[in-house]
Amino acid sequence: MAPVARLTPTSLQPVSPALALLSDVAAHLAAGGPIEDALHKVLELLRRALTAGDCAIWALAPAGLTRAWGVGDGATTDTEISALLEAGELSNNRIVLARLIAGERLLGVLVMRVDRSLDSEERIVLATIADLLAPAIANAEHAQQMAVEVRLRTQQIEEQRRFTEKIIDSLPVGLYVIDREYRIHAWNRKRETGIQGVSREEAIGRTIFEILHRQPAELLRGEFDEVFATGKISTFQMESSATGDLRTFRISKIPMRVDDMNVTHVITIGEDMTDWRQAQDRIAQAEKLAAIGQLAAGVMHEVNNPLATIGACAESMSLRLEERGADETLRQGFTDYLRIIDTEVHRCKRIIDGLLDFSRPKAATKVAVDVNAVLEETLFLLKHHERFKRMSIVRELDRETTPLAHGNAEQLIQVFMALLLNAMDALNGRGAILVRTRRGRPGEEPVVVEIADEGHGIPRAEMTKIFEPFYTSKPPGRGTGLGLSICYSIVADHDGRIEVDSHLGKGTTFRVLLPAAHTEGTA
Repeated sequence: MAPVARLTPTSLQPVSPALALLSDVAAHLAAGGPIEDALHKVLELLRRALTAGDCAIWALAPAGLTRAWGVGDGATTDTEISALLEAGELSNNRIVLARLIAGERLLGVLVMRVDRSLDSEERIVLATIADLLAPAIANAEHAQQMAVEVRLRTQQIEEQRRFTEKIIDSLPVGLYVIDREYRIHAWNRKRETGIQGVSREEAIGRTIFEILHRQPAELLRGEFDEVFATGKISTFQMESSATGDLRTFRISKIPMRVDDMNVTHVITIGEDMTDWRQAQDRIAQAEKLAAIGQLAAGVMHEVNNPLATIGACAESMSLRLEERGADETLRQGFTDYLRIIDTEVHRCKRIIDGLLDFSRPKAATKVAVDVNAVLEETLFLLKHHERFKRMSIVRELDRETTPLAHGNAEQLIQVFMALLLNAMDALNGRGAILVRTRRGRPGEEPVVVEIADEGHGIPRAEMTKIFEPFYTSKPPGRGTGLGLSICYSIVADHDGRIEVDSHLGKGTTFRVLLPAAHTEGTA
């Protein structure tokens, strides 16, 4: 069969009804309404213009031909249409077809059921209308597919959003998110509960200063600005009595980058650490008691040595009294023995006091402490020590910023005294000890105290053991192994830490890092 011609302005010029029909069809397709309405109107126009009993668009679906849109009696069957398509025909004595082709894809056919044969011009009109309908149907089909995909994607996003919200709301921590204008973008369920809880609806969109109005605005602003500027996580602990009981909280401020470049938001997480802190204290106390119980034999050995000396001295005194009279020499001997007895008794007392200090809970009262003043007090207490008089103390104290730590002065004196005595032992009573204070890196090392010696150093194998209870490298009678363990416990209770740098033959530096004394925000 010869290919069907298409209408051109020249060929349609004498056929005004055909031009009018095409114009109406084009107008309906361009109207912009639902494609279904436009197709029904086009089919009705075509049925009337060609006096057809039935006019329909059959879509080519995976299962075969399906009547998608139609007007008229609907008597045409898919069997009739399929027979014509398989034979490569476009018409028989009752049915006329026009293929709907978009690009190279066959979308379906435009089918008309007529009681007469169409002339060539009518066939041209039918083919041209099919050419107009094909892209419109293809676009509608594509739009429908896109709409379905958009609905599915929107549904998935909404489900994911709800799932994420459930995760955030299920966290046992308070969480909120602010932008660079300090406005709240997220506020989880935990922040809504409790005495100071604020509803999500009330918080979202407002500034954090309006919601946390009880906190110092400038302090909060400074905490957020530091995270925005550095892009680093900020973590600190604070205590609050807002609920009536003293509670301990760990506050973390986490940078968030929406564009993966600059920090756009800050996530704040507040976690109640009270139960954990109390449990840690109970565990630490139990460990201390367990260590004392397990090493009681070693402690008794330390106690028995001086007691044996006392017994020997007493026995010698008794024998000499029996062998000699009460002359001047005997009295001088008594004086020497009594001095030994007094020294050894005090040594026993120091051992027992060390055990008690190690096992007893420490007082928790902490205030702003001038570490320079604490070190000077410690050095004053030690200056009367016989071996300390032979030592040289080099002071490099930060006098400009006067570093203030949040701590307990008596406990810190205990720490610094133990470290200074260790330095003295490392030097065997001869040499210099460096004592230095300085401000550390903001957010990492608020206050730093360093005590350095040029002694024999600590072997690498012993570095991991020096803070263990009762571990000591000193000869019998020179130490109990509790000093550094007590130091570690005190500094940890101050939320600080101890670092050690040591090189054999060159010396050792103990570095105590303590939190700065300032009122931390409760955000």
